[in-house]
Amino acid sequence: MQRLSNTLAFEPGKELRESSVHGEDLKGAKMTIREELEQRQLDVLSPYACFDANSKGRDKDEPQCDIRPVFQRDRDRILHSKAFRRLKNKTQVFLTPKGDHYRTRMSHTLEVSQNARTIAKALRLNEDLVEAIALGHDLGHTPFGHAGEFMLDELCEGGFHHNEQSVRIVECLEKDGEGLNLTWEVRDGIRNHQTSLMPSTLEGKIVRLSDKIAYINHDIDDAIRAHILTEEDIPLKYRMVLGGSTKDRLDTLIHDIIINSQEKNDIIMSPEVAEAMQGLRKFMFDNLYRNSIAKTEEIKARELLSKLFAFYMEHPDEMPEQYTRMIVAGEKLDRVVCDYIAGMTDQYAIAKFNEYFVPTAWQVN
Repeated sequence: MQRLSNTLAFEPGKELRESSVHGEDLKGAKMTIREELEQRQLDVLSPYACFDANSKGRDKDEPQCDIRPVFQRDRDRILHSKAFRRLKNKTQVFLTPKGDHYRTRMSHTLEVSQNARTIAKALRLNEDLVEAIALGHDLGHTPFGHAGEFMLDELCEGGFHHNEQSVRIVECLEKDGEGLNLTWEVRDGIRNHQTSLMPSTLEGKIVRLSDKIAYINHDIDDAIRAHILTEEDIPLKYRMVLGGSTKDRLDTLIHDIIINSQEKNDIIMSPEVAEAMQGLRKFMFDNLYRNSIAKTEEIKARELLSKLFAFYMEHPDEMPEQYTRMIVAGEKLDRVVCDYIAGMTDQYAIAKFNEYFVPTAWQVN
């Protein structure tokens, strides 16, 4: 394995460090803990990092915390949000799997966060920003995984994309319509984590790649657990480059990003490894994501969401008050219905379907 370098192209914040005393600002006033942490970033992080003190800020100005820099604060707000807690009961790939060890949308999110933090730490980039983006990137996912997303995209006049919905949640749906008032950099990373988009910060680019690394590898692991795939089913040309186990593939991919991104103002992979990962991703689409065994229940899930959508379009008063207020305030009805349905967990969507469409005597407790 190629040795990782620790050399810096230049020293970030050198001028400021030489002009200040530890624990004091340039005027000799005692610094808050937050200010000391921001100063430490200048001492330690790469010159290419996104520094908390340089954030473009929030849509609504608010007083700074005396302890936490802005990106740490954003991370905490996402972690404590209702939308984040609901991820534990949302499908990743397998609908209603029989077993406790299949990934959910939350376990996926945590694996993305861990991969991203490992890369960010090695490259001396901003771990708090990376973690905030990673924890928030899938908040807008629907019940029943991508099947739910595709269904709402068909039904909503303006379309539906989970990355945009994640931003909508943190901007105007969480906290009973107040939103979380996150920084521009975190929202940018959340919005642009998909393959066809590109975040503005290196930290966002790390999450974008870490998302793919996570789902490719844990979905293989879940597919093997479900007896849909075996390691030997994965084409040999990809195993030769990336490795023959989840552990080996993660090690290869993460090391490759770190080695090829050191001392660069970009997050990149070597052509060989990038090509193998893209090939493996296509293999997964052909053999798992569109696999008839894995997707047996998706037609039912799509029909369920379609009926719920039609019901709420006809009976908007059946939605909670927060959503009816949005309609009164001028939001389009189909968008608000999408907001409500997208926020449901798998179990809650099923419960609502049973409540509206299944006679009580037929329901199984």
